[in-house]
Amino acid sequence: MSTLDRVALTAMLADGVEEMGLPINSGQIDNMISYLTLLSKWNAVYNLTAVRDPREMVKQHLLDSLSAAHAFSGASNVLDVGAGGGLPGMILAITFPGIRISMIDTVSKKTAFLTQAKTELGLSNVTVHTGRVEALQVAQKFDVITSRAFSELNNFVNWSGHLLADGGRFIAMKGVAPDQEIERLPQGWVVEAVEPLTVPGLNAERHLVYIKKTAD
Repeated sequence: MSTLDRVALTAMLADGVEEMGLPINSGQIDNMISYLTLLSKWNAVYNLTAVRDPREMVKQHLLDSLSAAHAFSGASNVLDVGAGGGLPGMILAITFPGIRISMIDTVSKKTAFLTQAKTELGLSNVTVHTGRVEALQVAQKFDVITSRAFSELNNFVNWSGHLLADGGRFIAMKGVAPDQEIERLPQGWVVEAVEPLTVPGLNAERHLVYIKKTAD
């Protein structure tokens, strides 16, 4: 990526951040563009994302992930399930250096990229796991478990529910409001809210679905 391209992408991201009113500094914006550069480089070989145009990556990946950032501001220990190329996990890790962010994916080439990105970007708050989330065991459970375009809500909850701390919540990033998926949620779980999101420059529906365990 040329210096000129980087300057243009940085300006595009900064404009979107300002439009959303997010408290993100220039160093964090620069780190996100470094992540995007790395993602684009690896994508040429490992096919981490179908989006190839860096400008579209800013909108569809960076700003899309940032549109949900407010939902994680009170979290302390977050798991991103089916993390793929690191969305939203890597963006959350850069945005909130005080929050522990774990990411898991079954595809080793994707977790190899995440490990490399963690090292190159100096993200000491990131942990990467390779494997199936239903087999994952951790010493400390997560207060928030998230996913972006991972699977149906019932699978998401069934496969990772054992990792959610008492009083924790799922936050699923979805496109169109998933009304039918919500109806198929397993017993014992309830949707707290479905929040529409606006992504600067992106004319597409986006929603956050907040799910918690019902009181016994």
